[in-house]
Amino acid sequence: MMTFEIRIEGFAGTDEALAMQEPVARLLCPEPEHDGPCRVPWGFSLTDDNALVLGVYTTRETAADLTAEVRRLTARPATLAEASPGHFEELAEQYRIEHPAR
Repeated sequence: MMTFEIRIEGFAGTDEALAMQEPVARLLCPEPEHDGPCRVPWGFSLTDDNALVLGVYTTRETAADLTAEVRRLTARPATLAEASPGHFEELAEQYRIEHPAR
């Protein structure tokens, strides 16, 4: 498990990028009021060039699958990379809290 960034590009401006957060969030969490943790901890950030960055803490295989799903949903270029050090680090902690060692 590690933290990945899915960078979604091609937005005309900040408002357009921010508007895409909700549909992508529903892809990751179809039922916001569900019991228990989400399957994959996730979060968003926005870059200076209006790319929407989705952070996920998961396996490389699941991150690649999510990237393909994001591409289909948004109809925009989406690239997968390991997260920059310190970026989205709260997702690993969230996972540890929600999935304690047994």
